[in-house]
Amino acid sequence: MNRPRLMIIGSRGFVGAHVAAAATDRYEVLPDAGIDITRAETVCSSVDHHRPDVVILTAAISDIDRCQREPERAQLVNVTGAEIVATECARIGARLIFTSSGAVFDGLKHGYTEDDSPSPISLYGETKARAEQIVTQDPSSIIVRLSLVLGLGLRPGSNSLLDKLVASFSAHRPVNIAMNESRNPIDVETLAWFLLALADRPMAHGIYHLGSSDSWPRYDLITAIADRLNAPKSRLILQNEPNLGRAPRGLDHFLISTKIAAACGAPVPSTQQVLERCFDAVAQSHS
Repeated sequence: MNRPRLMIIGSRGFVGAHVAAAATDRYEVLPDAGIDITRAETVCSSVDHHRPDVVILTAAISDIDRCQREPERAQLVNVTGAEIVATECARIGARLIFTSSGAVFDGLKHGYTEDDSPSPISLYGETKARAEQIVTQDPSSIIVRLSLVLGLGLRPGSNSLLDKLVASFSAHRPVNIAMNESRNPIDVETLAWFLLALADRPMAHGIYHLGSSDSWPRYDLITAIADRLNAPKSRLILQNEPNLGRAPRGLDHFLISTKIAAACGAPVPSTQQVLERCFDAVAQSHS
């Protein structure tokens, strides 16, 4: 029996690599090597050759501060790149699943649903909001917004917060933590499961939020990670004022995730459960 064909554009990145690893039992996972989403000819050539049934687009500049420093590059990758991929998916009839961000909101209220209008305050959030407008032109497409993704990268150099914290604590470097920011994280393996669960459901479409069932202050999240890694709290530096060059962040990006839980028939985990899954991954990496 032929398995559906899945292309993950961004399969070497933090999230994409985990999705690719999780998908091999259910899908024929297609290579995305050579695809530059800012060049339409490379995307067109690849989708014509492989003819995927589903495309999951995780490739992006997800470093919020870099986007603020390099607005033209952020626009090219995060908006134009998403438009190119969406256009090619529509041309061949492939279903597109696009990962977005809670940064499309200003973070001025507690609890955002899929019906809330975007109100970004950072360049990164603006590019994601623009990309969403493009992707949703195809009614079969899916957008999954994320508040914060935690976990270890499967390859070095990924944009993984947990990898960066492990490296900083191991090198005895201080860790700066912005005061008053709250997030409801999801661990990357659970995220991969939900993305593939949506891909398996033909009736799923539109925007979904995915995060833990409760939000924690960023300081509490990083303190819990430091405790489990046996790093002294003296290395955690709570900052009241933004760092020079740090892009603006919303204070409260709590994404209410009841819609995706109902669609996939599975509850979202609590923040404590998310952290435990991350700690299990760290322990396995050290074993």
